[in-house]
Amino acid sequence: MLLAALAQVSAEVAATSARSRKAALLAGLFRAAGPQDAPLVIPYLAGRLPQGRIGVGWSVLRDPPPPADAATLTVRAVDAALTTLARVAGPGAQAERRRLVRELFAAATAQEQRFLYGLLTGEVRQGALDALAVEGLAAATGAPADAVRRAVMLAGSLPDVAAALLAQGPPALAGFRLTVGRPVGPMLAASAGSVDEAIDRLGRCAVEEKLDGIRVQVHRDGPDVRIHTRTLDEVTDRLPEVVALVRGLTVARCILDGEVIALGADGRPVPFQRVAGRFGSRADVAAARAALPLTPVFFDLLALGDRELLDLPGVERATELASLVPESARVRRLVVEDPDDAGARAAAAEFFADTLRRGHEGVVVKALDAPYNAGRRGAGWLKVKPVHTLDLVVLAAEWGHGRRTGRLSNLHLGARAADGGFVMLGKTFKGLTDATLDWQTDQLRERAVADDGHVVTVRPELVVEIAYDGLQTSPRYPAGVTLRFARVLRYREDKTAAEADTIETVLAERP
Repeated sequence: MLLAALAQVSAEVAATSARSRKAALLAGLFRAAGPQDAPLVIPYLAGRLPQGRIGVGWSVLRDPPPPADAATLTVRAVDAALTTLARVAGPGAQAERRRLVRELFAAATAQEQRFLYGLLTGEVRQGALDALAVEGLAAATGAPADAVRRAVMLAGSLPDVAAALLAQGPPALAGFRLTVGRPVGPMLAASAGSVDEAIDRLGRCAVEEKLDGIRVQVHRDGPDVRIHTRTLDEVTDRLPEVVALVRGLTVARCILDGEVIALGADGRPVPFQRVAGRFGSRADVAAARAALPLTPVFFDLLALGDRELLDLPGVERATELASLVPESARVRRLVVEDPDDAGARAAAAEFFADTLRRGHEGVVVKALDAPYNAGRRGAGWLKVKPVHTLDLVVLAAEWGHGRRTGRLSNLHLGARAADGGFVMLGKTFKGLTDATLDWQTDQLRERAVADDGHVVTVRPELVVEIAYDGLQTSPRYPAGVTLRFARVLRYREDKTAAEADTIETVLAERP
């Protein structure tokens, strides 16, 4: 398949808001791609590279060559070029990457260059995410969307399901089953504003501590234990303490879902960033373990022996988990049998407050009858966390790509400093609607003092309310911290920059 066909559909999908039209466009693209090219087309549409990070940054992509007059570049040729790029290392690597990128872009038409630029910078944002691709794949093959979704859940890979389905038709879906040793996408939680709201929406439920750790899915088959992240990467060698615990369980085969955290001497969880640093250690795992041992905490059981438990109600899976895993390695939970009982609701509210006092980030409220919807943000799980917000000043913004081409998107955010200046805390493009993007582009262009073609520096006047999940240390920013998962709530036109939050206020929340 020519990259031009993919780039054209990507542009058309970005230009329409109708979900049915998006799915129809993807269905046509998948039919044309067939089983050979669909496994590349699907991640490209979602802005993902099968090769992962390939070391191509802004400096490599600037000043592209003139575009080709005719479309000749194929999707597989792009994949081969990106694979070559990913392998570049050592002295002269940057120059070699620049040469390879120019070679690739020279073979691309103007529309293909725009798509490649978005793909390499992570700015393909036309809404063709996996959920929509499932609908397109179902329409392309005549398979029921629910059956495709379940196959993807069990395979842990939409491209693999697409290749089989396009080659063999709907009967291929029967071959995708829950298998010990093959990770599946984890079930995710939607959000609720409070514990009461979550109980109102779910009825009979369990309230569980929400841990700020690393999500893991652990598969045991006899002595063989394999551990996967929420992105399905295998990390078994990094977590010997988890392997040891699971090998000690009284069952030969199982699939467990949980988190790994680290606890300080006082029994409270250490900051996420330290856990992530230990988790990322590969060179000397023994030394890293001695410096910061990790604790697994499990909250679900997907398979036990030869039984698949995905479709069992949550309360039954919890019972099976309790019979297998010791209490010290299970999440704390409180069951609310009667949602109309004021005492039960009060107990749930106190459980939430106590969880925060214990240093955890919130709770997950789970319907007792909910199945495990792997790979989906199921309606049966609702997370409740305290909302952290700051009023910050926009210092600069970056020109967008893909759907956001021509609009200022990624905001540089700053807090007030004692000397009257501003201290940058990070960036975000999250939470911006199309209307907000248009408004902020006009407003920021009026305040622009410099534009290098990538970043527009502005007068520090606009105040924006930012929600975030906490602070983490970062040497990239002058205060040594940055905001985790920052997203825009709203612009505060009623506030001046002199009323924005100070850096002292921000640092006071540092763990």
